[in-house]
Amino acid sequence: MSEKYIGIDLNEKYAMISYYAEGMSEPNTFSMVTGSEVYQIPLCMFKRKGTGQWLYGEEAKQSSKEEGSVYVDGLLKKALAKESVEVEGTVYDSTELLFLFLKKILEFPMQAASGQEPDKLVITVEYMNMQLRRLFGLFAEWMELSAERLLLLDYRESFYYYALSQQKELYTHDVVLYYYTSKKLWFWKLNRDKRTVPQVVTMEDQEYEALLKDRDEDFFDIVAQTLTGRIVSSVYLIGDGFDGDWMKKSLAALCRGRRVFMGKNLFCKGACYGAAVKAGQTKWQYLYMGDNEIQVNVSLKVQNNGQTEFVPLITAGENWYEAGAECEVILCKTPSVDFWFQPPTSREAVIRSLELSEFPLREDKTTRLRISVKPKAVDKLLFSIRDLGFGEIARSSEKTWEYTISL
Repeated sequence: MSEKYIGIDLNEKYAMISYYAEGMSEPNTFSMVTGSEVYQIPLCMFKRKGTGQWLYGEEAKQSSKEEGSVYVDGLLKKALAKESVEVEGTVYDSTELLFLFLKKILEFPMQAASGQEPDKLVITVEYMNMQLRRLFGLFAEWMELSAERLLLLDYRESFYYYALSQQKELYTHDVVLYYYTSKKLWFWKLNRDKRTVPQVVTMEDQEYEALLKDRDEDFFDIVAQTLTGRIVSSVYLIGDGFDGDWMKKSLAALCRGRRVFMGKNLFCKGACYGAAVKAGQTKWQYLYMGDNEIQVNVSLKVQNNGQTEFVPLITAGENWYEAGAECEVILCKTPSVDFWFQPPTSREAVIRSLELSEFPLREDKTTRLRISVKPKAVDKLLFSIRDLGFGEIARSSEKTWEYTISL
């Protein structure tokens, strides 16, 4: 592996950043406090009075106290709401302040890489949606980073990459994660289908209310409920909710025959591992099928030099936000196009024939078609088929046929 990857874990309160490159046994997470494992960087900015200097993180908070001025926090939430903020009588765009914050924390891994830009920058958040994708896409443009070098993940997928990048004994059986914040507690479990090639991985999840009374006893009950009857190799405890020395009975139950790990930086490390996998730098025998991943392979059956071939258009496991394909074919015989839909766990395929109604009368093999497929949602695909004609032999009718198919 010669490429360099940067992973950023971003939420409403803080950010964490990791770096991964050739020769490293695992990603390195940066701390603003030298020699400490305080990885969380408060998501805030502060402008020094009478200057153009902006500070961020803990330094911003401390300087705000010393100078008696208010720092700007909640930058991600403000940027998504397109809020403006006023500082010293000047109005600033919260989106640009967020971008400035991200640029500043990127200085840590950039220094580690001797100023070289990352081959892939990965941003992971709790839940990914189109609004966040647009925002981070603007950040990539602002940083003059090509779209191909930006990768966006949610926490679940980051956990998947992290867990399956560890030593094999840590995922011989089930792997689970408890993610505990001030608001909620989530239970996630990776399910691997070892009968398929590649192994299809899905995520089982359960959400619980925050533990407000006897946290140790309540968490013990959740552990019993979620782990009883399961063979679990490793358990990960992530989030601020696990801070403090309150786990006694519950921790003893967790450690019974299992490896248990606690920390804060799993998601940004998982983002780095994900970048290495996506770049083809890591051997990978798994296919993740999460909430945002297309669940079937979609292909087109064609004849090429007398041989029957399948042209892949959508691959199972692709994120529906990023999936899509286009190709050109010559129409043969009937005015219709057959698409093959096949789940990765099955040998059977469903064939959908899309009719080209009111198609111009032409001789066989004198029509070129441009076919494009683009997801409208994780379970809906838009097929667009355009008549291109055939040069001087047959002019294009300018007709386009569109079909939306539910998976």
